[in-house]
Amino acid sequence: MPDFAILIYSDESLHALEAAEADLEENDQHARDLQASGSMSLAYALTPRANAVSIRHDDTTAGPFVEADQFVAGFYVIEAPDLGAAIAIARLNPAVRTNTGGVEIRPVHSGGIITTSP
Repeated sequence: MPDFAILIYSDESLHALEAAEADLEENDQHARDLQASGSMSLAYALTPRANAVSIRHDDTTAGPFVEADQFVAGFYVIEAPDLGAAIAIARLNPAVRTNTGGVEIRPVHSGGIITTSP
């Protein structure tokens, strides 16, 4: 089955390190539901963009690569039979359901490597 990356875009205030426990619980429950369904293979929440470092050919700067109103708050990878099924799964994301952001779906081009610490 093909893999799809789901990039979660949100207002930064909703994903601050001190975000409301209820907001975090909704996202955590969504992740648990995807895990239980067997469709999600990995997921990560990202720290605020103030922690980002951007690197270009001859330049390294503090901050995100692109300035925008919404930022990538996290991402996960799912398995789905096709793009239509991936869209149906992505619509369940709390950022979409609560209109506090959105998601971008990209088919994964090639396999990845996951290494865990011993």
